[in-house]
Amino acid sequence: MKSLKTVIRGLPVQLVVSHEMSLSMSMRLQYESSDPYSVRAAFTVVGSDETVQWIIGRDLLADGLEGPAGEGDIRVWPAEEHGVCDLYILLNPPAGAALLKAPTQEIKAFLQETEAVVPRGAEPGHIDLDALLAHLVAEG
Repeated sequence: MKSLKTVIRGLPVQLVVSHEMSLSMSMRLQYESSDPYSVRAAFTVVGSDETVQWIIGRDLLADGLEGPAGEGDIRVWPAEEHGVCDLYILLNPPAGAALLKAPTQEIKAFLQETEAVVPRGAEPGHIDLDALLAHLVAEG
């Protein structure tokens, strides 16, 4: 049973520059049932046309809502400050790091939508192996 469904959600995030300063950004999350383990995240500074894209594991986002998760280039953890719950996402490529603060409720709502499309644990049934093989052969 392969469905071709996409879930998209835009939400505000903060790029944390220092404890006192942050920049407003938008984050566009996109989930496709044909790539059931991944979430594509596009970050844009408000007022800019430049977008930076990352691929984040859906399980990593979900696990990060519960506690610290991830290692290497992407780490995620929840934090509560002044009664507001946020999800911190640390993007740490070799060229430099970016710490983002996103509203937990928006991330939870997005993940619930993705799980309505492909429940966690059911991902293998949604991978189109023929298309993946054709892509790998074409890449040579």
